[in-house]
Amino acid sequence: MRGIDTHIKEVLDDTAQRIEESPELNCAVIAYVGPIHPQIIDTFISKIEQVRHRIDQQEGHPNPRRLAIMLTTGGGVVEVIEKMVQVTRRHFDEVFFIVPMQAMSAGTIWCMSGDKIFMDYTSSLGPIDPQVQNPEGQFVPALGYIDKVNEIIDKPQGTISDAEAMMINRLDLATLRRYEQARDLSITLLKEWLVQYKFKDWTHHRTHNQGKPVTHDEKIERASQIAQDLSNNNIWHSHGRMISIDTLRDKLHLEIEDYTDHTNLREHLKSYAGLLVEYINNTNQAFIVHSTTAGASS
Repeated sequence: MRGIDTHIKEVLDDTAQRIEESPELNCAVIAYVGPIHPQIIDTFISKIEQVRHRIDQQEGHPNPRRLAIMLTTGGGVVEVIEKMVQVTRRHFDEVFFIVPMQAMSAGTIWCMSGDKIFMDYTSSLGPIDPQVQNPEGQFVPALGYIDKVNEIIDKPQGTISDAEAMMINRLDLATLRRYEQARDLSITLLKEWLVQYKFKDWTHHRTHNQGKPVTHDEKIERASQIAQDLSNNNIWHSHGRMISIDTLRDKLHLEIEDYTDHTNLREHLKSYAGLLVEYINNTNQAFIVHSTTAGASS
């Protein structure tokens, strides 16, 4: 088993190095695969610091303040995302996100903290529906509970079923408030990060009012609309809805870097992500954070 693990590590390191050296990125790369949970924070911080140290020891690095995060996740806890963004931005000025498979829910919020988002035609983001811990200790999507409660409250008097009435009577208001706070935090962070990072180079309108300067208020307005749309279950109808690059561009008007036709990069990313997913599935690990021990060449 040790020999197999060593071989897998060598393949992962080699593939990660090829991705780092790609002309589309040309920077350090970290891969994160798995749910986003408080238990991952220490491992993530350690990996970020290791990569920072590796770059600092390498003379002539082409982009020493740039990091690309290859992300595959079904989502998780938004407070964890906030901490990881703070840590990452302490060490790197420019952060790219690469989504070879899917980055759902809190993963989508994390991507919105990047300066660029790379996807191909098979990649997916998702509605921003943060995971919160219910009284039984299980992590559940917050928006589903909030929407159901609002639906029952809005029903005309006399039309609420016995089951719905029982649900409302058993509902802990503190728990509901925690769900609402998780939703509000998700929207707040997404708006803040879009304006601060994703929109930082958006200086002139490209379609409507083409050529005119973009104001700070217009950036806030666009970010607010994106946040509201991504958190609107009436649009997506499902916590697990997979939102494609075309939908993100055409309906949400988000600028996404499409690497579909970049054959070498796409093949390396597919191999890298697939091997990491297979590895954690076979070893029953909850998550993995990986980066190569080598560096990008100049």
